[in-house]
Amino acid sequence: MSTPPHRRATRPPRPTARPRVRLRARARVGSATRPKVRLWSAYAVAVAIVLSVVAGLLLYLDERSSRSHAQIVGTAPGPDFLEVHVLLQRVDAAAQTLTAKVLLLPHGGALQEADNPLVPARDVVLETTSLEQTSIRYPAGQQIASSTVTFNLLDGRITDYPFDRYHTLIGFQATIGGQPAAVVIAVEEADPFFVFKQNAKVSEGGAVAVTERISRSRSTFILAWFMMAAMWALALSVLVAAWLIVRQRRGIIWPALGWMAATLFALVGMRNAAPGSPPIGSLLDYAAFFWAELLVAVGLTMVVVRGARVEGGHGPQ
Repeated sequence: MSTPPHRRATRPPRPTARPRVRLRARARVGSATRPKVRLWSAYAVAVAIVLSVVAGLLLYLDERSSRSHAQIVGTAPGPDFLEVHVLLQRVDAAAQTLTAKVLLLPHGGALQEADNPLVPARDVVLETTSLEQTSIRYPAGQQIASSTVTFNLLDGRITDYPFDRYHTLIGFQATIGGQPAAVVIAVEEADPFFVFKQNAKVSEGGAVAVTERISRSRSTFILAWFMMAAMWALALSVLVAAWLIVRQRRGIIWPALGWMAATLFALVGMRNAAPGSPPIGSLLDYAAFFWAELLVAVGLTMVVVRGARVEGGHGPQ
């Protein structure tokens, strides 16, 4: 029995073998190019890591070189003068004080003993701008020892952390045997949390003074900004996870609750690890910490309340 003509026309044509060959060829080409793409991705990650390390080293070397140079204030009119070496050791922003180590170095044959340059030939009285230790005395014939002097910070608020800035006045005036003596100040910094820059200097008669502008160091700025960004990232991560759990109408998921509770307390530890120990209520808290704690607490409460309703109803509501 023969097939009618209209049925013959409706039969689909038989597929040829060429499309299969092309599909196989395309699959082979795709599989051959995948390893190359992954290899280039690995190279890009390695290059990014190397560039990040190099950039970090350059930033460190730049900050290290800027701290190694001493600030010289004042000029010596002759070979006989007194050099006051000031090492800025520690800034206490909460107490508004700057602790420095002061060492007097006589220069010239008329001011020092011939056998020991650290022994003054005559009595030396060094007056300072410190409000706690206004003068330091060095008896003749006795070796000079370094003294710890505390200078006051003139302005600035620690609650502006990490953008707080301060000023301090460091000045000296000396007399040798009751007669004025020329003074030269050499200032070096040693506090890793702050940077000191010369703002203004005054030299009148035998008195020499310099106003130092004090601000947070570059490493402190970088770490503070990273902490604020990390706080927001962790808080938003917890909030998004809580929103997904509530939207999917799941029950109480104990691992998720443990992670959220751990994040809530981990943020407190991160905030307490801020360099410089800023007090509570600083700009850091109002910009990130308080909000991060609030978002994590809200997300945790949402998951518990929704999970309790689902578990109590024996199924999703």
